Amino acid sequence: MQHVRFRDPAGAVRTGEWTDEGPAFAGHTYDVDDVDVLPPTTPSKVVCVGLNYADHAEESGMEVPDRPLLFLKPPNALAGHGDSVRLPAGKERVDWEAELGVVIGEQCRHVDEADAMDVVRGYTCVNDISNRDDQEVEQNWVRGKAFDGAAPMGPTVATPDEVPDDAGISLRVNGETKQESSRSEFIFSVPELVAEITTYMTLEPGDVISTGTPAGVGALSPGDRVEVDVEGIPTLEHTVAE
Repeated sequence: MQHVRFRDPAGAVRTGEWTDEGPAFAGHTYDVDDVDVLPPTTPSKVVCVGLNYADHAEESGMEVPDRPLLFLKPPNALAGHGDSVRLPAGKERVDWEAELGVVIGEQCRHVDEADAMDVVRGYTCVNDISNRDDQEVEQNWVRGKAFDGAAPMGPTVATPDEVPDDAGISLRVNGETKQESSRSEFIFSVPELVAEITTYMTLEPGDVISTGTPAGVGALSPGDRVEVDVEGIPTLEHTVAE
């Protein structure tokens, strides 16, 4: 099942099912153009993984890490399907990064790899938008990664059975494919990431692990239309503005 959050024409926030006809709630199906599709979860934090593909590490001139490289995005970074993301002003390079998002289903700490999927509610699409100007000159990447709208996400949370272990992951800008890979190329698997992260922090229901991006990152420009595809999840679309 594909779960979606949306604001209906009356302004009420609903959690329903994504169907071919549009979002559905309580027996009523809405035209997608008549609702605001919201980020599909309300996380206390997004835990992001850097350099989880060898080809992206290579294009970045970085060594493959021996343990997951982790950083955080706060709730203000969320944007939804169909939103227009405003780029930070005066920056030379703000990049796209298509990623698989793992949505946590229950409060958890010290989760063993063997039990990790028990705490996973499902998967979503994420674009880890990155302000390289500041990321390259700061240690904690707050300016580089945590600005408003830096984590477009959605449009749904798909149950784990709908997303294959080798699910394709791709990104298009203005209809042109820029990234294309598979979750089978991860350096650290979803269970490994859950186990590592919960060694250090409690994950809350709705929190998201953004699992890293493959090679092919590049700079966004005002007016761009971005599409993130993860096999088994509807396409995440958003635009970019100054």
